[in-house]
Amino acid sequence: MLQLQTGSGPTHSNEFAASWDMIAHGTPSTKIIVGVLAVFSLVSWALIVWKMIQFRRIRREADRFIGEMERAERLDEAYRNVLALPESPFSRVFRRGVNFFSELRPGAARVGSEVRGLSPAQLEVLRLVLEKEEGEERDQLSHGVHWLAIIATVSPLFGLLGTVLGVMHSFVGVVQAGSSSISAVAPGVAEALITTAAGLVVAIPAAMAYNYFIARLNLVMGELEGFSSEFIGTLAREGRI
Repeated sequence: MLQLQTGSGPTHSNEFAASWDMIAHGTPSTKIIVGVLAVFSLVSWALIVWKMIQFRRIRREADRFIGEMERAERLDEAYRNVLALPESPFSRVFRRGVNFFSELRPGAARVGSEVRGLSPAQLEVLRLVLEKEEGEERDQLSHGVHWLAIIATVSPLFGLLGTVLGVMHSFVGVVQAGSSSISAVAPGVAEALITTAAGLVVAIPAAMAYNYFIARLNLVMGELEGFSSEFIGTLAREGRI
């Protein structure tokens, strides 16, 4: 039993060393493609860390914003509370809506003001302004995410390209050596498959992160759209439109 456990096969460190040895002594095309994939991997992980920090910060800012809005009894009080908060997508959309409404009806945002409401055309313009601000926030939040999709798509193709080139080189070497034994073919094929494995190692985390961040982005945008509708509803409830 002890013999079976100690002779169970190569360790992970030996496998890694063997893979690295094949890359180090591989063809120029293999080295170039693995190098490109290594750059892709560094870029994708940098993007993953950056977007993870960004979305966590936005979640904290959204919770603070919602808390301030819930504590405020009227819109003008909520506006004063929001001014003290750090910049966030929610505070920017809120301030943009209040400022544009004040431009349409100067003094209408103050308590006790008596001004005529907005016309249907002006109310529609207010909605468009809020939608435009939401679109700008979406563009800002999605910055960098599309690169994860590109890396997830291109990396397996680069790996496949390296495998095809490696297999071609291996077959040419077999013909030149005049031997068709498995021992002559196997090293070249194993080296060629390294690039496919490297492409998948790069692509899988990038694809998972892309889908995760898109889901988080859609969640934030859904909350922003809901807030914009609630903002207009608050204006109507307080008799400001």
